[in-house]
This record gives sequence, structure tokens and C-alpha cells, in this order.
Amino acid sequence: MKKFFMPMILILLLLVSACGNKAAETSSNAKETDKKSETITYQSENGPVEVPADPQRVVVLSSFAGSVMSLGVNVVGVDSWSKLNPRFDSTLKDVAEVSDENLEKIIELKPDLIIGLSTIKNADKLKEIAPTVTFTYGKVDYLTQHLEIGKVLNKEKEAQAWIDDFKQRAETAGTEIKAKIGEDATVSVIENFNKQMYVFGDNWGRGTEILYQAMKLKMPEKVKEMALTDGYYALSTEVLPEYVGDYLIISEYADQDNSYQETDSYKNIPAVKNNHVFTANANEFYFNDPLTLDYQLEFFKEHFLAN
Repeated sequence: MKKFFMPMILILLLLVSACGNKAAETSSNAKETDKKSETITYQSENGPVEVPADPQRVVVLSSFAGSVMSLGVNVVGVDSWSKLNPRFDSTLKDVAEVSDENLEKIIELKPDLIIGLSTIKNADKLKEIAPTVTFTYGKVDYLTQHLEIGKVLNKEKEAQAWIDDFKQRAETAGTEIKAKIGEDATVSVIENFNKQMYVFGDNWGRGTEILYQAMKLKMPEKVKEMALTDGYYALSTEVLPEYVGDYLIISEYADQDNSYQETDSYKNIPAVKNNHVFTANANEFYFNDPLTLDYQLEFFKEHFLAN
């Protein structure tokens, strides 16, 4: 009798334990499901938008993929420019390329949140697919923009922590760079695209936010006059020397016509003659999200502070 009784006790204990574990697992799964189904209200520039508290499948239609990725949120669809960025390859390799006109493709991705610029097409139709938040480019400064993305994703604290750290790093780098090149040294940022030359102000990507806002380096007066308000200014290569400061940053596309660099007018620019030209891959330098800003900051430190 004792031999039969003892195993029965063990069996009952195992059954009770298994039931307990199953109940705990069920409770845990339920909490996880509840978390994913919860929403928060984001106060967008167009009014309140109810968005997921824990977004799992985000489609980014313009500019902000780097911000979303930097906050550790899963991206399932991005714009073509983000797909072209080689620094995003490891994360976006298997992510679908979409546009504001690929509604069927976006539906297939089953997004729970869509983020884009205020200029995107089909905004009303996109809102029917998933909660959609748009931003007007330049309405807030580049760091505030990241903070707003953080609020949308329910990761405001993480976004603010990066901002605080970045501001300190950029300020330190700016102090070191100005000590090296001089307080009054001027810097220009140019790009040649589709047979058109551009010079940039202080809020149009390509590292301009770091150079002019964070590190407070100076831009030439001609650039300030023509490019500061709109963010960029189109010019001919013939007048380029008038817009180049003591240092020149070239945001360069390898597949564009860069033959202007072989002309005498370019070669005779003082910054060129003094080897004060730093060339960056435009596809890597295009945006002003945290991932790109971190890269740009290291690029400037490496080139300006080189012995």
C-alpha cells in the first residue's frame, strides 16, 4: 500500500506544479497581449492621435527611419532614401521599401503605426490602414524632432537621454575643433545632385545641424545671406568659390557628375588648395536622425582634428 501511495502523491504534486506554471504562463501572455493592445494619445501638429503604447510594426515614409531604429522599435517598411543608406543596411536589409503611393503594399505589411512628413500623399487613406502621425520638416529643431518621435513611440525618456548625451559630446567636439581651426574659421557644405549644385544652411541634414547649431562653427556671409532662411540655395559651379569658406564639406554621390572638381575655378579655391576639403558619402550623410548624427559627429572629429 505504501509503495502505491507515495508515487500517487508525486504525480499529484507534478500535476499541481504543471497547472501553476501553465496559469503563470497564460497570465504572462495575457499581460503581454494587453500591453501590445494598449494605446496612448500623442498630441500631433494636426491634433490628438491614438497610437500603440508598444508599437511592433512601424512604417516610416520619410526621413525618420533612423530615429525609430535608434529607439529600438521594429520597422517593417521605409522610404527609398533610407534603403539607400549603407549605414542602415544591417537593420533594413529585409525591410520593405514603400512610398505613400504603395497603399496595397503597406496594407500587406500590417503596420500598427505610420510615420511621415506632412507632405506625404494619401494621408487620409493611410490613416485608415493604421494610426498615422506626420511632421512638418523644420517646424521644430532637429533635436526636438527626435524627442517628438520618442513621444510617438512611447520612448520619450530614451530619446531625451540620447539628446542630453549628444549635446554634451557635440559641444566638447566643437570646442576642440574651434581651438584647432580658429574661432573665426568658416565652413561650407555643398552637394551636387541632378546637375545642380547646392549650398546648405544650418538645418538641412548633411551635418549642417552639428556644424552650425551644435558646434556653432561659422558659415560664410554669402551662405548666410542666401541659404540660411530656406535651408539650401541652388547655385552654378562658376560662382561656387564665392560660397566656400575656409573649410569645405562635400556631400558627394558617386553616381553624379562631379567633374566640377577638375576645373581650375574649383582647384583655385583656397580651401581646396589648403587641403581643407572633407568628402562624405551623401547617402550616409543625408539625414539628421540620431544614427546619422552620431556618424557625422565622428566624421567631423576625425577630419577637423586630424594632425
